[in-house]
Formats: sequence, C-alpha cells, structure tokens
Amino acid sequence: MSQDQFDNHEEQEEQEELYEHHKIIVDPGQSLMRVDKFLTNRLENVSRSKIQSAAKAGSILVNEKSVKSNHRIHPNDVISVVLPTPVREFEVIPENIPLDILYEDDDVLVVNKSAGMVVHPGHGNYTGTLLNGLEYYYRDQDDVIPALVHRIDKDTSGVLLIGKNEMAQTILGKQFFDHSISRRYLALVWGEPNEAEGTITGNIGRNPANRLQMFVFPDGSQGKHAITHYKIIEKFGYVTLLECTLETGRTHQIRAHLTFLGHPIFNDERYGGDRIMKGTTFTRYKQFVQNCKRAIPRQALHAKSLGFLHPTSGKELFFNTDLPEDFSEVINKWRHYAKHRELFSD
Repeated sequence: MSQDQFDNHEEQEEQEELYEHHKIIVDPGQSLMRVDKFLTNRLENVSRSKIQSAAKAGSILVNEKSVKSNHRIHPNDVISVVLPTPVREFEVIPENIPLDILYEDDDVLVVNKSAGMVVHPGHGNYTGTLLNGLEYYYRDQDDVIPALVHRIDKDTSGVLLIGKNEMAQTILGKQFFDHSISRRYLALVWGEPNEAEGTITGNIGRNPANRLQMFVFPDGSQGKHAITHYKIIEKFGYVTLLECTLETGRTHQIRAHLTFLGHPIFNDERYGGDRIMKGTTFTRYKQFVQNCKRAIPRQALHAKSLGFLHPTSGKELFFNTDLPEDFSEVINKWRHYAKHRELFSD
C-alpha cells in the first residue's frame, strides 16, 4: 500500500464527521432553474432524490435561507448544501456480530460500541466491523439502509448513532454540521489540568511529522476549527478523570487536544500516553502502571452520552452509557492507589 493509500485509509477509518459540505456561487449568466435540478447537474454522483431529501431536511440554503427543492435560483446566489457522505465503496458482507442496542425505531438506531471494533469496512478491515453486523441485523428488511452519521475510533468505546434511511441520515448529518448534537466523553489522562474546567481551542489537522497523528495548530494556519470543553471529575494523584464535551467533531479531537494541553490519555499509544508521564521512579509504581495498562489495553476514552433531535418527531433524545468493565477496573486501581500511595513506594 502506498503512503497516499495509507493516508486515505486512515482518514476513511477514523474520520468522525460523515457529511460533506458544498458551497456554490451561481454564475452571473445562469438562467432561472430549480435548485434541485441545478445541484443534480453540478454535484457528481449525487441523485436528484438525495438533493430533494436534503431540501426537505432543511440542508439546502440559498443566501443563508433554507429553501425547498422547487426554489428557483438566480445569478450570483450563494448555495450551501450539507449531504451525508457516501461511504460505501464496495459491498458490505453481512456478519452475525452481536450488537448492544440502546434504542431503535423506524428512523434511528443507537448502539453501545465495544472497544476494539472498527465501525466501517476499509482497506485491511473488510469484515468484523459494526457495519457488517448492521447488514446482518437488517438482512430481511430491504427498506432499511443503515449508515453511520458519525464515528468513534476503533479502541474508543461508547454510544454511536446510525440513520436507517436517507432522510434520517440527512437530517442528523445537518445536526452534526450545525454542532447541535450533545456529546460527552470520559477520559483518564496523565497529570492534572491547572484549572478544574476549561476549553481547548485549536485547529486540528494531520501532523506533518507523523501522518498517523492529528496535530493542533493553535495559530489556525492549518487544519479545521475545533473546540473541546473539559472538567475534572475525579483526581487520582498522577492521573485524572475528565469529562470532555465536544463542540466540534474532528478526527481524534479529544486525543489531540488533550495531548496539546499536556495531558495525553492514559495508554493512548499513538499519542504517547502508553509511557509513564507522571509519577515516581519506584519499581512498585512502575509495576502498578503496567498492571493498569494490562487492565485497559487501549486508550482510556469512552463516549459516555449522546443527545440529538429525532429526525422525524423533533423530540429531544438522550442516551447515557455505563463505563465498560476495563475502564471501571483501571479507575478502581487508580482510586485504590490514591488512597494507599505508600504501598507503592520502595
């Protein structure tokens, strides 16, 4: 696999925002035309029905105002469109994979994803993914075309939202684009932030020195605008449990922002959190940290809750998940350490 192919695979596997935004300025010589016909002609591989679904969802704006599909455009109009990203580049093989379903109706499915599960097939991961499991789960329902409207990393556990039809996917994609979705994570990090709560603001893009990492560009010279809010939940001496709230949803946002803050997530190998970042040089302490890493052999990050407006009823829905067993175990270990620190000194 070439480096470019590898980079594309990484982006496909870990990109959180599954929508695409188009902004088009109509040519001065353009004749009057329905906006759905204009966009169908202008956007590649986008059907007219998908454009019409976007219009019904309020995802087509002309001069910053939502319009219907029969709206006629004029020269110099500014058109903004948000569409669900087409992610299926090949046939997804149905597989009987257990799903931890939190909620389901005709339009949406909410699941609690386990750590270690890739959410979407890609190069090197054609089977064993969440989408393979969804294909099996809906194998007898031809009217259901499940699609992810956001993603969480393979080794991050927690709540994930799926749209079951094109309209639901379009409406939910617009909510993610507008940053109206409520998302809270729990992260166990090295050290203790100076403030009990705060906000991390900084553009996120690929690290020029390491394409496997995302990097914070605080001067805004590269990357995409990103905001993460955090607050301290519990202190354990050399590590701290944080609640993180996403205002935007960039690839590896929490992992990159907390590393930028100087507090990488515990056992996050990609961002250096698998090393001992705080603590003593005592052998017993080092052994204790190794035991913690064995308890949670992944980054200590959990997507705890998700809130959104239902795409059909408009009702506000909120889902909260318990910490998985590995995360609870490592917290209990650090909690015991904080109370009996003298036991870990030589």
